[in-house]
Amino acid sequence: MKRFRVAAFVAACVCLVFPAAFASEGRPRIIKFDPAPAKIDFDSARTAVVVVDMQNDFCSPGGLLDRLGMDLSEIQRTIGPTARVLTSARKAGLPIVYLKMAFKPDLSDLGREGSPNRMGHMRAGAGKTISAPDGSTSRILIRDTWDTDIIPALKSEPGDILIYKSRFSGFVGTELDSVLKNLGVSQLIFTGATTSVCVESTIRDAMFLDYSCVLLSDCTAEPVGAELARTNYDASLLILQSRFGVAISNSDRFQEALRLRPEQNQGKPGQ
Repeated sequence: MKRFRVAAFVAACVCLVFPAAFASEGRPRIIKFDPAPAKIDFDSARTAVVVVDMQNDFCSPGGLLDRLGMDLSEIQRTIGPTARVLTSARKAGLPIVYLKMAFKPDLSDLGREGSPNRMGHMRAGAGKTISAPDGSTSRILIRDTWDTDIIPALKSEPGDILIYKSRFSGFVGTELDSVLKNLGVSQLIFTGATTSVCVESTIRDAMFLDYSCVLLSDCTAEPVGAELARTNYDASLLILQSRFGVAISNSDRFQEALRLRPEQNQGKPGQ
């Protein structure tokens, strides 16, 4: 039971947007997008893709969740769709922001002694030295180690933005909000893991800060409660859509919207 509680806490920590993209001649490109519950128009000059915590500790054999005995299959199923989304987004000129759950080597950003954030992560092994699958010496949830590297299939490229976070939400104690505002971004496309804590926490704060959000359902996963008749993943999607104004779509619809020609997407005011 103790091991399950620790595993559940860490899975919850697996949590998440783009440099300004402009259409030809500097005009905004309107993306006609049809996530549930209604069609919406996204301005690509104000839209970014967020990748939450797709790092070895949460996605790879030998990482933290795997060491805790958690099933990685749902998270690993999101890798292919997410890779295709990132490829399409880069081709369309959308900025991409990676969020990484990673603490400083001295654990000074883990929280005060006795705080839930510090106690939960310490029980899970934060800071522990391990031998990584690639043969390197690594440390669980510590910056600049194999454990917190983005998985190879989703690795960042020049021009992408990487932001470290030390809490579930990507907005708490980070420069994420200021980076997005400097880019003129107000609309976010979310991918990453896990759905019910770090993704959801980041989206909730995004809504409080007046960002409009779309969650790509096949690009996010929640291992905790996956065996239940009504899963934590389902509950998160329901509450985000019904109470936080989040549009739910998938990778195919997003890619199709980006594939439309600029003149098809541009539209006229009121269309």
